[in-house]
Amino acid sequence: MYKQYKEAVESSNIVSRTDIHGIITFVNDEFCRISGYSREELIGRDHNIVRHPDVPAETFKRLWDAILDKQTYRSTVKNLAKDGSTFYVNTTITPILNEKGEIDEFIAIRYDVTKEMELQIQLQKKQEMLLWQSRFASLGQMMANIAHQWRQPLTELNLLLYNLKKAALEHNQDEILSLHHDAKRVIQSMSQTIDDFQNFFKPGKEKESFYPHISLENALALLNKVLQKEHIHLTQHVDQSITLLGIQNELTQVLINLLQNAKDALIDRKITKRHIIVIVSQKDGHAIISVEDNAGGVPEAVAGQIFEPYFTTKHASQGTGLGLFMSKLIVEKSLLGSLTLESGSNGARFVITVPMTKESAAP
Repeated sequence: MYKQYKEAVESSNIVSRTDIHGIITFVNDEFCRISGYSREELIGRDHNIVRHPDVPAETFKRLWDAILDKQTYRSTVKNLAKDGSTFYVNTTITPILNEKGEIDEFIAIRYDVTKEMELQIQLQKKQEMLLWQSRFASLGQMMANIAHQWRQPLTELNLLLYNLKKAALEHNQDEILSLHHDAKRVIQSMSQTIDDFQNFFKPGKEKESFYPHISLENALALLNKVLQKEHIHLTQHVDQSITLLGIQNELTQVLINLLQNAKDALIDRKITKRHIIVIVSQKDGHAIISVEDNAGGVPEAVAGQIFEPYFTTKHASQGTGLGLFMSKLIVEKSLLGSLTLESGSNGARFVITVPMTKESAAP
C-alpha cells in the first residue's frame, strides 16, 4: 500500500529529498523533466543548482528558518532550468523527523504553475501599461486645467502692468506700490498652481498614513476654477479625523477622475442647476468616500461596462476609457478597498470604501 501511495505522489508531482544540509539525495523523473538536469547531475548537489538569481537571499533565509524549526514551508518558487528558462512551482517542504524528534531529511513536493504565473505576469505588465497610459491622459487633463487657471491671472497681470506703466508716467507712488502688490499676489497664485501640479505628479512613494480630506483638497485645488467656470456648485461633508494607509497622490488621482466625470456628465446633458456632492465619512472601520452628481445617472445598458478598460461613453477627443478602470485598480490594489457605482437621488454616485487605520478617531 505504501509503495502505491509513493508511486502515485511521485508520478503526479515534482519530488526531491535533501539531507540536513540541503544536499539533494533523491529526485523523481518529473524533477528531471522540468529542470532539464539528469538524475546524475542533481544527486549530490544542493538546490542552488536551480536557484533563480532574481530570488532574494532573504527568501531562502525564511525557508531555512522555518524548516530547521521543524515547520512545513509553503511558497511559490521561481526556478532556473538548465537551458536558462524560468519555471515556477508551488512548493511544500516538510522536515522528516526520526524517533528522537531530530531532523533526518527534508522532502519537497512541488507542482508546476509556470503557465499560470506567466499569465499573471502578462496581466501585470498590461496593467502597468494601462497605468502609464492613464497617467499620460491625466497629464494632458492637468495641463489643460493649468492653462485654464492661468488665462485669467495672465489677463489680470497684463492689465496690472499696463496700469503700473501708466502710474509710473504719472509719478503716482501710492498707485505704483498698490499695483506692485497686486501683481505679486497674482504671480504667487500662479506659482501655487504649479506647486499643486508638481505635488500631484511626484513619483510614487511608499505607503504611509494620510488624511483623505487632504487628497480631496489637492484635487479641488486643480479643479475648482473649472467647476466655477461651468457653474457647478460643489457641496462637501467631510470627516477630517479619518486616516488611510496608501499613497495620497493616488487617491487624489482617483478623486480628480470622479469629479471630472461628474463635471462632464453635467455639461454633456446640459443640466441647468449643476450640483456635485462629496461625502467623506466612516462606518464599521471603513472610510466611505462618495462623489455624486445630479446628471441623471449612468444608463443601465452600460452600467456593467464602465469599469472596463477603454470603455467610454464620451467622444474620442474627450476620454480614453481608462479613467474608471485605473481608478478601480488603484483603489483595489493600492488602498485594498473597492470602487462601486450606485444610483443617487438624481444621478450617479461613485463610492470608494477603504479600511481605515487604527489612528482614525471613532465617530
